[in-house]
Amino acid sequence: MPDSLHRCAWCGTDPLYVAYHDDEWGVPEYDARALWEKLVLDGFQAGLAWITILRKREGIRDAFDGFDPEKVAAYGEADIERLLVDARIIRSRAKINSAVKGARIWLEVRDSGEDFSEWLWSFVGGAPIQNAWPDSDGRPVATPESEAMARALKKRGFTFCGPVIVYAFMQAVGMVNDHGVECFRHKAVRAMAGR
Repeated sequence: MPDSLHRCAWCGTDPLYVAYHDDEWGVPEYDARALWEKLVLDGFQAGLAWITILRKREGIRDAFDGFDPEKVAAYGEADIERLLVDARIIRSRAKINSAVKGARIWLEVRDSGEDFSEWLWSFVGGAPIQNAWPDSDGRPVATPESEAMARALKKRGFTFCGPVIVYAFMQAVGMVNDHGVECFRHKAVRAMAGR
């Protein structure tokens, strides 16, 4: 029997999408490694539907050693070739290379003493932006904050991180609360705004 909760229209009725909407989307994430993983997954989404990534996420995690930056940064050509034939993932050489390069950059940031999480959260002033969109209204696909973050990520050498991908990332990791005001998650996510 379907529940009667009002959800954001974008999640539809696919149980995987509904669970993602209800449990993850918009929840503030502060763990630096988890943020990097989500950035990689959003990069893998480029040109695809998010449900494709959700369906492959566990396979991608497994193929990329649980997104351990130390392990992924050490990948060589044999690892790239292994990944290119792994049907559990998005088999794009450019996206795989982007993930490996991103792991190396993530390690450089960490080893320089900078906190990757604090740096990313600085683009929203350290706290989630609380929007109040009616569910029927469209959300922006990019904002000045996502454009600034995308420029900064690219300057560091990250790829597959344009302003649209970055805005989707910001929504997903709770830097922006874009649940519709009618959505049952809007108030719950708003309440999570403090660390």
